[in-house]
Amino acid sequence: MTREIEKKLRDAVRELLEKGTIDRIVGYEAGSLKFSTTPLITSNKADVDRLVINPFTHSNLSVFLRDLCGKVGIVAKGCDARSIISLIQDRQIARKDVFVIGAPCGGVIDLAKVEKLTGLDRDEVDDIVWQGEKAAITFAGSTQKFSAKEVLADSCLGCDPSDFKECDMLIGEIEPIVGGKELGQDRIREMEAMAPAQRWEFWKKEFSRCIRCYGCRQVCPACFCDRCFVEETEPRWISPLPKWQDNLIFQVVRMMHVAGRCTNCGECERICPANIPLGSLTKKMEEIVDELFQYRAGTDKDAPPLMAAYQPDELEDLMR
Repeated sequence: MTREIEKKLRDAVRELLEKGTIDRIVGYEAGSLKFSTTPLITSNKADVDRLVINPFTHSNLSVFLRDLCGKVGIVAKGCDARSIISLIQDRQIARKDVFVIGAPCGGVIDLAKVEKLTGLDRDEVDDIVWQGEKAAITFAGSTQKFSAKEVLADSCLGCDPSDFKECDMLIGEIEPIVGGKELGQDRIREMEAMAPAQRWEFWKKEFSRCIRCYGCRQVCPACFCDRCFVEETEPRWISPLPKWQDNLIFQVVRMMHVAGRCTNCGECERICPANIPLGSLTKKMEEIVDELFQYRAGTDKDAPPLMAAYQPDELEDLMR
């Protein structure tokens, strides 16, 4: 099935380039590491055969759109498509300049979970393929099947395909392998069960490991400020040194900046070299925004951004 989808994608993109419908394509190609992909941005029809679709397309490709000129075709998963809508809402890109190709995505596989399940490094795993709703993992001469919940990235659990609102072309069916709003929230519920002092100590420990590489900021489509507040010197908001207090402030302010824009794609946590559970913050923020404002990021390109809209009854709730 994957090869059929890839052929359909390649044929469609080649035709779009030949007809001049798009000037370039933003998609995925095989990475240099096993079970990995890397972004492919090209206007060359000869490169189209490098496009791939598989369960390892982690990157949110919408992060590249602001820097590309002309009509851009983009291979988008559900969370990527929502990020595109959010960028349109914030007038960072124009809808007419983007051709959205909807990719079938039942969720991306978290290789760290695979390593934990098998007790092996990913290089020692021979193959990982979907067989129905199970992930068939071949290693040490045998194949074992695991449930989707056991292998999917947390950000993919509970993903809703109905959020895929803007699409110019669909390549295959867009259906999640698992669904349910409560999936992927185990860590959040564990933290909510902590006493405030215990939770404070947890995040103190986590942010003590942050090296302030800003990888989370760089891969986030919602972090599009030309100059980040952490780089301001007059006034200086936080120290440039990676002290845990300043690391915490950076993430708190960043969460406030991307509230109503973050689509919980999980890239910030995946890219973090210190493995800080940033996805817990984004997921909880998404819950709060939904509860207080009945707003989900990237579901309506014509709606005003969350922080640019005001309802008269909001003040009443605030003053209670």
